[in-house]
Order: sequence, then C-alpha cells, then structure tokens
Amino acid sequence: MYTRGIGTWVLPQPEDTKEYIKIPKFGRLVPFGYKEDEEEKGWLVPIPFELEALEQAKKHLKNYSLREVAAWLTTRTNRSITAAGLKSRLEYEQSNKRKASAYRKLASKYEEALRKAKKYEEKVGASRGISASSSA
Repeated sequence: MYTRGIGTWVLPQPEDTKEYIKIPKFGRLVPFGYKEDEEEKGWLVPIPFELEALEQAKKHLKNYSLREVAAWLTTRTNRSITAAGLKSRLEYEQSNKRKASAYRKLASKYEEALRKAKKYEEKVGASRGISASSSA
C-alpha cells in the first residue's frame, strides 16, 4: 500500500492461477510432485508446493548443474530426488507436454476393459439362457 498526497492505493496482486489436477498412474514409480491417492487407486494427487519448487528448479538449471539443483530441490521440499531422477523427470515432462496423451491412454484402457466385460457378459449370459440386451 502506498500513500500519496491524494490518498492511498493498493497495487493489484497477482492471482495464483496455477491449478494442478490428478493424473493417472501408469508405472510403478510416483513422479516428483505427486503422491498416490489414498481414496482412488491408480491416481496421483498433485503436491502444489513440490510442483512449484520444480518450476523454480527449472529456472535454476540455466545457472547451476543438475546435481546442484537436485540437492537444492531435496533441501527445499524434504523429498529426495537425485540428479538422474531430476533429469528423467524433466525429459519425461518435455516429451509429454500435453496431458491429453495420458488421458487418451487411460481412455483406451477403459474401452478395452469395457469391451472385455461385455464379451464376458455375453458369454456368461448365453450359457444361462440370458441375452446381453435383455439384462440392460
């Protein structure tokens, strides 16, 4: 807040527009900045503090080595990450900039599961004398 001869005024504050969303878990490892969702198996919940620190770390890479930035990130977040882990995370992020590809992969898995379920229902329903269309 500043005071001038004509009164006081407040500078507009920047809005925190960063919104992080849950992502599906595909591998066995949980990436830096996320944790496993305790309520929904197979999903990862973002940790905003770690993701913001990771964004800062990317900026530090212009002036410092991967090893130094990884040590800084570990100290800052209290979550261990090695230089190789940081490099892997950054390469993964660069290759998958669009999250839509992850959602497409998840959708194809669900479609495959749905197809198998329908096939199983038809098979079981036919042996019991029940048609799949009549059970719907």
